[in-house]
Amino acid sequence: MRLILASQSASRRAMLTAAGVPYTSVAAAIDELSIKAALLAENVAPRDIADRLAELKAQRVGGLSPDALVLGSDSIAVLADGRLLDKPESREQAHAHLEAMSNSRIELISAAVIVEGTNPVWRHVATAPLWVRPLSDRFIEGYLDTEWPAIAGCVGCFRMEAMGVQLFERIGGDHFTILGMPLIPVLDYCRTRGVIAS
Repeated sequence: MRLILASQSASRRAMLTAAGVPYTSVAAAIDELSIKAALLAENVAPRDIADRLAELKAQRVGGLSPDALVLGSDSIAVLADGRLLDKPESREQAHAHLEAMSNSRIELISAAVIVEGTNPVWRHVATAPLWVRPLSDRFIEGYLDTEWPAIAGCVGCFRMEAMGVQLFERIGGDHFTILGMPLIPVLDYCRTRGVIAS
């Protein structure tokens, strides 16, 4: 069975490649912001929003490739006050996000859904707590000088595999969840379906 990743995310592709998983990558064209706004208006929990977005991405690509397993994934950052952080649209917005995260505990929720055709056959949602250290304005500006615009596609404004690790005083949960996909459970399901050897 072949696997398609319904994403062009560099970090998700890197995870699968490094793990030796054969796959192809196809962007899933969905309007994430509108869908997220509608789900928030219905008071859907952040965990379920991540799960739903992952499913919709997989279904969009799966409808075009009914003979493959299609993996969709999504990550959501939740501030201590319950607000969700979207991907920053500008350096100024990234600065505001980092200020809001400073000296607080945030949660990063990463969901993965696999479909056949458009039918979900497997799903997993994982949460990682992250403790952000106090961030000075000087640090934030220097950080953005280095990391912007590379972090424009990152919820939480960080790449843990790069300078983003400096934002935190402590992290919990699974490393892969923090990178944007619960990889270990994904690999387990891929083995059961013959995508990779068991």
